[in-house]
Amino acid sequence: MAVSLPILVILIALHLIAFVFAVGAERRRSAAKVVPDEYDDRTYCVYTTDASTVYGLSAFFLLLISHAIVNALTRCLCCGKGLVSGARSTCAVFLFIFSWISFLGAESCLLAGSARNAYHTKYRGYFGVNDLSCATLRKGVFAAGAALTLISMLASILYYWAHSKADTGGWEKHHNEGIVLATHQQQQGSDFGKA
Repeated sequence: MAVSLPILVILIALHLIAFVFAVGAERRRSAAKVVPDEYDDRTYCVYTTDASTVYGLSAFFLLLISHAIVNALTRCLCCGKGLVSGARSTCAVFLFIFSWISFLGAESCLLAGSARNAYHTKYRGYFGVNDLSCATLRKGVFAAGAALTLISMLASILYYWAHSKADTGGWEKHHNEGIVLATHQQQQGSDFGKA
């Protein structure tokens, strides 16, 4: 299997768009403030927009699609024909494991951040209690997901490249090689008939 430039472009594009969504999710995290209820003595939390949840889930699914493409092309390293043994196959196995670790880390940060950002508390206490805090997402969860998305991109591309080189043994397959040889032999045969 040779490295395909369109596949690399698709993988990089999906990872970079997921990175942009993760950074957008970090910047648009929900904020909340405690507001007294006008009808009784209770207080409640008022939250800002939930755009961060949508951005986080979008990054989650884009990263999932990208990783599915890589593993479908390489047959998840365990299916299909075996790799040519040597340093390249060892490198491919290491990068396979590293890509999965970074992928799972990024996905867990994005999914947990989206779920926590979507969680809104309602009533927090009674009037007169000053130290109420509304549940919000901690700063840096989506940023960690964005950083792990870039690491996952690097690991996935290197894994795809190493798998391609280990699969072919470092050599590209030649196309139409037998046709050229047969045509050349026919020309030699006709030259001998003329002589």
